[in-house]
Amino acid sequence: MKIAVVGVGAMGSIYAGLLADAGHEVWAIDVWRDHLDAITQTGLRIDSADSSRTVTGLNVAATVAEAGACDLYIIATKASAVGDAAKAVSGAMAPSSLVLTIQNGLGAGERIADNMGTENVLLGVAEGFGASVVGPGHVTHAAMKLIRIGEMAGGMTQRLENLADVWQQAGFQVRAFADIHQLIWEKFLCNVTLSGPCTVFDCTVGELMDHEDRWQVAMGCLQEAYDVGVAEKINFSFADPVEYVTAFATNVRPARPSMLQDHHAKRRSELDAINSQVPALGRKHGIATPHNNTVCAVVRAREAAFS
Repeated sequence: MKIAVVGVGAMGSIYAGLLADAGHEVWAIDVWRDHLDAITQTGLRIDSADSSRTVTGLNVAATVAEAGACDLYIIATKASAVGDAAKAVSGAMAPSSLVLTIQNGLGAGERIADNMGTENVLLGVAEGFGASVVGPGHVTHAAMKLIRIGEMAGGMTQRLENLADVWQQAGFQVRAFADIHQLIWEKFLCNVTLSGPCTVFDCTVGELMDHEDRWQVAMGCLQEAYDVGVAEKINFSFADPVEYVTAFATNVRPARPSMLQDHHAKRRSELDAINSQVPALGRKHGIATPHNNTVCAVVRAREAAFS
């Protein structure tokens, strides 16, 4: 397949590297010139907990137009850049091209729908990678757990199952689901619980869990997110959100959520797609969200000081 990965930060680089290693023609598309230059000159280094590989032969470009028509476009940008990425993809894609978007938080599908038709759009959610950028041409991940994908409109299709096979053959754990929106929401609960609080308290997931007062703040954020999800009629697969999220967090204790990594780099985060979604939905349903309100206020105040 000819595949374009739009946004090759930590996660996008892992997608691009493993798919290229599996023999696909992969284009790594990003505006970070130093990263692209390093990939071209010395290859893309991907470190995991127990191995390291350097992937060569990746094509790089600063724009989607340079890659042209592809069989698959993977949008792996930050949530705030999804709309611009979709607009760029819509101008380059063929009628048969598929678009798979994988982001943290809520709203990626809606951002895409504002910029292109969604009949060929699939949604994905990645769990438990603990990925980060070490430097230009070099990324790392603590684990590589499940990636879930599904049709934006719901249901199982042959193209969805075929795409899952492509990812599996590249070494990813991928499963296709009929109701991807449920799974996005379940990951969203984990994001809300860990991203905002770890950023506010400048700590790893494990440090958050081990501090009683801080963990109670995180649990408050979780309960508010779960309550608005129930109000949105999300069909959660569990009855106890605390048990579900605690189990998830236990498996990623060393991780620093991407929101915290953004703050360490003095970048604005994906707050609007994660914790900030909870107060917005709370207002819609008349549900109080004091924990997420406070977390959002602190994060926004810090980001206001970034250049």
